[in-house]
Amino acid sequence: MTVSSKAEQALQEAMERLLSGKPNRTDGALTKNNLWREAGVSRATMNRATSVLAEWDRRVHESPATALDRQRREELSDVRGKLRSSRQECRQLQDQVDAAATVIAALLAENAALREQLAKRSALVIPLERAHTILE
Repeated sequence: MTVSSKAEQALQEAMERLLSGKPNRTDGALTKNNLWREAGVSRATMNRATSVLAEWDRRVHESPATALDRQRREELSDVRGKLRSSRQECRQLQDQVDAAATVIAALLAENAALREQLAKRSALVIPLERAHTILE
């Protein structure tokens, strides 16, 4: 069973709009779902238009939009890898900051204890006798 010439023409026009990046009814993604929606026909009608589907498959694989989509996916994959690396570096730096904060807290506590110990000592200064008075 074939489709009417009107349905086939609608599918052809929808294909041209999608491949040129000028859709009327869809988001423009090069999918068969968008093809039948863009054409305003049912999915079953599109599935019966075997010559249109064969042309669709051929042209989608050759289209500049597919190459651009492939390039964008590769760039996205690269950016995700860089993000993963940056997050790992951020975790390492955060671990270093946490370790430094722990050391600083320990040094502050030790410094406070030393100041307290120093404050408890007598403020009285007793001069040592000179060595010549001792020798006499």
